[in-house]
Amino acid sequence: MMLLRPLEIDGLFEITSPRHADERGFFMRAYDRAAFEEKGLETRWEQESLSFNERRLTIRGLHFQLPPAAETKIVRVTRGAVMDVALDLRKASPTYGKHVAIELSAENGKALYITEGFAHGFQTLDDNTLVEYKINVAYRPELSAGVRWNDPSLNIAWHDGDINFSERDAGLPLFDQLGPPF
Repeated sequence: MMLLRPLEIDGLFEITSPRHADERGFFMRAYDRAAFEEKGLETRWEQESLSFNERRLTIRGLHFQLPPAAETKIVRVTRGAVMDVALDLRKASPTYGKHVAIELSAENGKALYITEGFAHGFQTLDDNTLVEYKINVAYRPELSAGVRWNDPSLNIAWHDGDINFSERDAGLPLFDQLGPPF
């Protein structure tokens, strides 16, 4: 039975599902529409994407899409591990500007449900990490936005070391320059 556990910020759920293992490996349910419906969560997925990350300590994010294409997503790691981060951008939320960080890995089998109104990013903890996303709306590049991953005001405890990130992510605005998009 799939378990959707609400996290400390409203709109975020940790998803776990038991693994049924034997000498061949394991079987695990990755998605169960009925479990999502029971919680009143999104059940319509328009796109599924993969992010392959060759190097440990690669950071992607913090990204989001602006309305009317704001995204709800399910994030799961199918190879390797990440520290996954969801930052609350909903101005009316009591947790506006706060974040949750959770380890997702192929080993622990956890996933993260992120409702619209959050910026999302991750840092790989292993080489050759593969991250899978289910997304409820089509990607619209003209509505793509983000917050700088290393903004000190966010207090995100990224792992230190030889961090790999894109020029685009380095040029994203700081949180206080953003203005509330939701």
